[in-house]
Amino acid sequence: MSEDARQQDRSDEGIGVPDRAEPTKPASTILAQEITTAEQQLDRPASGLLLSAISGGLDIGFGPAMMATVLAMAAVPESLGIQLLVAFVYSIGFVIVILGRSELFTEHTTLAVFPLLSGDTSFARLGRLWGLVFAGNIIGAGLFSLAAATVGTGLEIYTSADLDLLAASLTGYSWAITLGSAVAAGWMMGLVSWLVTAGRDTIGQIAIIVLVTGAIGLLGLHHSIAGSVEVLLGVFGGTTPWPAFFRFLGLATLGNAIGGVVFVAAIKFGHVTQPGPTDED
Repeated sequence: MSEDARQQDRSDEGIGVPDRAEPTKPASTILAQEITTAEQQLDRPASGLLLSAISGGLDIGFGPAMMATVLAMAAVPESLGIQLLVAFVYSIGFVIVILGRSELFTEHTTLAVFPLLSGDTSFARLGRLWGLVFAGNIIGAGLFSLAAATVGTGLEIYTSADLDLLAASLTGYSWAITLGSAVAAGWMMGLVSWLVTAGRDTIGQIAIIVLVTGAIGLLGLHHSIAGSVEVLLGVFGGTTPWPAFFRFLGLATLGNAIGGVVFVAAIKFGHVTQPGPTDED
């Protein structure tokens, strides 16, 4: 393959090489690329999906672990500067997972729905993907949390009390508030998937991930996978009860799915496929 052809292929995938001939991608192109990517994931063997999802659950844990470290070291954790720093380090795990091409459940609540809406896949295949990715993410999140709680407290990077405060920031709300917060987080994660596909170079994609997922961290919204690490750090730290984790996980997962499916996948698919000049959006 010639160098020009390789450059064109990479540009079409939205990775690394900007397309100077066209400053923005049409919405129909973004949708087509989302569908193609989702179909590739739907076709992956179960073992590959599960291992990639476990990797994603492990990798995303670096964000919450860094949050606990910053909060433990801060003299005034409630200050604006510390809260902005916490939001930034929260986004680190997402950058690692998304650019590393590991599977993340909250991306697939949007991404994998597009082929279903276009009639190119079935509910059974979608359920298989969601189930494997979700299970792998939780396994990875659990393993990371156990190791981080043990090593972090052993090295006195943070204490069990610090981990309990981190967990309490997600578990101390009513079911309605938790569900609504999770819907917002799922909505924003769906937008991450869409905007990263729309991006034309790696630097732009990193900026998108940091800004959007950093906003999730700053607002304290409930993300089912990253939040699982936060709550499980408290569980393995010895202060947060298991029922609090399972309550969080159920509400956050449901809310994330609603946010990604309804507010991103369904709406984006609907407006892009409607007759009219959608490519100029």
